Order: sequence, then structure tokens, then C-alpha cells
Amino acid sequence: MEDGSKPTILVTNDDGIDAPGLQALVRVLVSTSRYNVQVCAPDSEKSAVSHCITWQHPISAKEVDIYGAIAFAVSGTPADCASLGVSKALFPTIADLVVSGINMGSNCGIHVVYSGTVAGAREAFLNDIPSIAVSYDWVEGKSNIHNFTLAAEACKPIINAILLETKNRTYPQKCFLNVDLPTNVANHKGYKLTTQGTSTYRIGWKQVTSGTHGGKMLSTMTMETDNEAPTETDILSVSPEHLMFKRETRGRQIDGNDGTDRHSLKEGYITVTPLGVLSRAGLDCHAYFKDWLPSVTENCSSPAL
Repeated sequence: MEDGSKPTILVTNDDGIDAPGLQALVRVLVSTSRYNVQVCAPDSEKSAVSHCITWQHPISAKEVDIYGAIAFAVSGTPADCASLGVSKALFPTIADLVVSGINMGSNCGIHVVYSGTVAGAREAFLNDIPSIAVSYDWVEGKSNIHNFTLAAEACKPIINAILLETKNRTYPQKCFLNVDLPTNVANHKGYKLTTQGTSTYRIGWKQVTSGTHGGKMLSTMTMETDNEAPTETDILSVSPEHLMFKRETRGRQIDGNDGTDRHSLKEGYITVTPLGVLSRAGLDCHAYFKDWLPSVTENCSSPAL
């Protein structure tokens, strides 16, 4: 950003450009009159697509009207949208910060790998743009649409601090942030620096027939109901010669470490988790394979097992 000019924020998501989380975030950012706000988001829901990108065919972008922002609905994935948004092919200026969200459902632990919301922030980071992924821990029966506005307001201190550090050239360039807001965001316990944990749903499969409810969820796969079961909405329509299967949850693996993202989120904190692009194996794995790899070539002439 130039001295004296407003910083520019690019907003994307994976729930789609019409999603209440994105709409609330844009409305809050625009209402401050402190930022230039750009929106480049999927034209339909793209939850749990991870870092999928469109490679072999063009994608379309249609300008839409959102609360005074310059906004485009794009036919690609969240990673596509972030990449296009910071490329100068769509907007005349490159954003100072990319915010991906606000997702309807938390993105903690292993679900960071699956999340399109996190992928939007990761893609911006790969393009050397500071970025954060923002998710709200929506629980059916407890949450309401107004919570997204509260979540957006709660993110402003983080957004403002990043922009200031970026302007001063003191912001670290080796990570991006994953922010999760608790269900009772109005009474959150504060901001807590956390590490990515290993919490995840245990996922199984069962065979279904034509007329059975499908397994598409309203949002990212960690959106919860009171009993932590996904909401099923679609009706399958299949030809009889096809076998059809759908995912189903079979419980959850929970972190016991109070320093991890999901554990702290469920305690009522706004969790702030620095993430990198690469997932490195543990040191014990490197120690094992240091001895194992030479033995592979030494034993290559041995009879097969």
C-alpha cells in the first residue's frame, strides 16, 4: 500500500459468494471506510475441495453487487479465486491482505487439509500476499446468521494489526493464519495462539440406493449440529447398474492437548494458528528412514519376499 492510501483487502471463501459468512465479512469491512474491498469468490458452494485448481479450461467471472465492494463471482475453486484475485488480471491493484471466509463451520486439526477456506488463504500465501482463513464454529440449533457479523467484528483487530505490520515491513513472510471463532462468539474468552492439532471426524462409507438421502453438507465438513452429525439434503438419482456410496461420520477423534486449535476453540477462545504450506514428517520418521534407505539398495539383489 502507498503512504496515505487505504489498504486493499481481497475476500474469498469456499461457501460461495452468496454465503452469509462472506456477506457479513464484506459488510463489516466496507462499513469501516478504512479499506478498499475486493471480492473474488466461487459462484456456488465449493466446500471441502481442498487446494483443487482449474487447469485445463477457462473459468468465468461475473461482476456482482455486494455492499460497495468490487466483487466477482467466479466459476472456479477457492484457490482459483485467490490466485485470480491477486494476479492483476481481474483487479487493477494487488491486495495487501487476503481474507478467506467466514466459513460456516470450524476448520481445525486435520480438516485444515480438506478445507477450501484454508486453501484460499494458502494460495494467497503462495503468491506472497499476507492472508488469513476465518471460520466460525456453527452449530445447528445454537448459532444464527447474526453470529457472522459478530465474528467479522472480532476479526478486525487481527486484520488491522496485520495491515500495520505489513505496512511497516515487519510481518513474517513464512506463514499464514488460520482463525477459528467459537460458537458463542459474543462471549468469547479472548484470542489464543494455538497449534494445529489432529482432531478429525472418523469417516466411513455405506452403500445407498436411488431415493436415499445423499451426503452433501450445507458447508465445510466440520459444520456441526447438536449431535455433531452432518446435515443431509440431496436426493440421489442413479441408474440401477451403478453402485452408490455416501460418507457418514462415525465419531470424532479429539485432541487432548489444551494448546491445540480445536481444544481451545471448544473452550471458547478465538484461536489463531500459524500455518505453513508444507507438512513435514516427524523427526522420528527421518531417523528411521536414514537407516532404512541405504538398506534398500544393499538388499536389492535379495530374493523377493
